[in-house]
Amino acid sequence: MPAVRPPVAPLRGRYISLEPLSPADLPELRTAIAHPRVFAGGFGGGSAGYRADRADRADFLAWAGEYLQFGRCNVYGVRIRGGAHDGALVGTTSLGDFDEATESAHIGWTAYDPRVWGSAVNPEAKLLLFGLAFESGFGRVKIQADAANVRSRSAIERLGAVLEGVHRRDKRRADGAWRDTAIYSVLRTEWPAVRSGLHARLDALGGEPICYRNADEPVSA
Repeated sequence: MPAVRPPVAPLRGRYISLEPLSPADLPELRTAIAHPRVFAGGFGGGSAGYRADRADRADFLAWAGEYLQFGRCNVYGVRIRGGAHDGALVGTTSLGDFDEATESAHIGWTAYDPRVWGSAVNPEAKLLLFGLAFESGFGRVKIQADAANVRSRSAIERLGAVLEGVHRRDKRRADGAWRDTAIYSVLRTEWPAVRSGLHARLDALGGEPICYRNADEPVSA
């Protein structure tokens, strides 16, 4: 089937749902992700992208409205399903850079509340978005990270994505320094194996709802 940009509609998993995010949701999103640790992981251009005034509501709304590329990307809010935190908005992720001619798309613009790092949130979000992209006819889905960000790269590799290479001096970080970008992808032919691996990771969690963890505890990728 030819690749077609999918409509922005809810995607529901066992542990989370991906709901279309709108500018009206940004105050709630600010509560979840306007933290130095989130930006230190590469979101928003890196550590320097977090400023003292970024925690201010008006500043965050103006910045996030531009950074998340509403209209150009399918932008989702990540919400917990079930348990004590049912319905809580704990992050955002997007499917974008649609190129129907080459059947390629990009999963990115992702940030989560540190209290759900290392939980089911990321693997299930990727399961839902990869599935949507391949069901919509795309043959290659890119996912990338700052080449210096070991934690993010480890998380991508655990998904089963393949490293294509490092794009040197690719884009500026918020501090003005140039970053190298590690580019990974999953192809349609690789998706069944990647999907099985993601299901296995989620099955191993036993179906218990996501609970917030101490944000100061170390977490694995």
